[in-house]
Amino acid sequence: MPTSRFEPSSIKNKVKREEVARKLKKSKGQAKLQKRLAQAKAEADNPLLKKKRQAENVPRTLDNTREFDPSILTANPAAPTSSEPPVASTSTATQQEDQAEAAADISSDPFASYFSGETDPTIPPKVLVTTSKKATRVTYEFCEELVSVFPGAELIRRKKGKGYEMGRIAGWAADRQYTHLLVVNEDMKKPNAITMVYLPNGPTAYFKLTSIELTKSISGHARPTPHHPELVLNGFVTRLGHTVGRLFQTCFPPMPEFQGRQVVTLHNQRDFLFFRRHRYAFRSTEKVALQEIGPRFTLKLRSLRKGLPAVKNLAERPQDLEFDAFEDNAEGEKPDEQMAIDDEQEHGAEAQEQPQPKKPKKTLPPKEDQYEWMWKPELETTRRTFFL
Repeated sequence: MPTSRFEPSSIKNKVKREEVARKLKKSKGQAKLQKRLAQAKAEADNPLLKKKRQAENVPRTLDNTREFDPSILTANPAAPTSSEPPVASTSTATQQEDQAEAAADISSDPFASYFSGETDPTIPPKVLVTTSKKATRVTYEFCEELVSVFPGAELIRRKKGKGYEMGRIAGWAADRQYTHLLVVNEDMKKPNAITMVYLPNGPTAYFKLTSIELTKSISGHARPTPHHPELVLNGFVTRLGHTVGRLFQTCFPPMPEFQGRQVVTLHNQRDFLFFRRHRYAFRSTEKVALQEIGPRFTLKLRSLRKGLPAVKNLAERPQDLEFDAFEDNAEGEKPDEQMAIDDEQEHGAEAQEQPQPKKPKKTLPPKEDQYEWMWKPELETTRRTFFL
């Protein structure tokens, strides 16, 4: 029975239907194979055909069809694609204004002191890593991996009870010259979120944490060394993404130690931040491979706050008690007390000239959170809407 006249689904006999369907599938596969072989032979003879095919055959994905917005810094939203008709580009004056505004924002953001070169580039930032309350062993193992990732990081177990809110811990760390605070949250005995605080004045970023794989679960992993790694940031094109990228950049020293051959990659794709750590393995003078060290995990930004985490039940310290100077009871003063008063008056001028040592000012968290950006479901109008 010719297969061109009948569809396999119209055949009542099951055995015959399966046989016809199998022959039809095989014939289609053979035809596709012959077409590919003929195309490969023609492209081998003429390389221009391959370049033309690759230029025309561009698949439409969520990445290259994303909806652009004015906050994009490194991409031109008016740039035409192969699937869209060309659009008139923006004027040169508008582009210069956008670049000047972006440069002004970068120069005045909270991370400007890190990039100004005021600090020693060889000294790593001090990073305090802690957990949520009542953390389990799995969370502490992940925190130990984070300590090995960030140079200068330190893990301190969070105490139980009141008075150890995240805002208070951030103020305590800021007074002790820490530059970052990482709090790993836990739910159902698994790490599920990371709060990153830039000290002493913020901002505070909250990330959802998924797809965690520790170093011991990665096949053929390498061992980390204490060298300062190289940092690679990919895909941060908007102003919000630029802020998040600069926040992660301040966690590492500006000057990496290339002899360690370690590289930390933070790749942004569809607002998912994929974290990887590798080591360069030089096979020869021309070839190099990557050996993963670990850990690997995925982050997704949920909110960005301006200052430190708020503590709503923050109790202010009462004022010190003030005592009277007994000026009205001058007649009943004793001779010793009168001599002491005279000595104080004589040396009063000298004491005023000498500067008094000032008490260190404590960093207090705010009582209310001020959000710069917060993810909401209604923000994602389409599947092609991304924010970083």
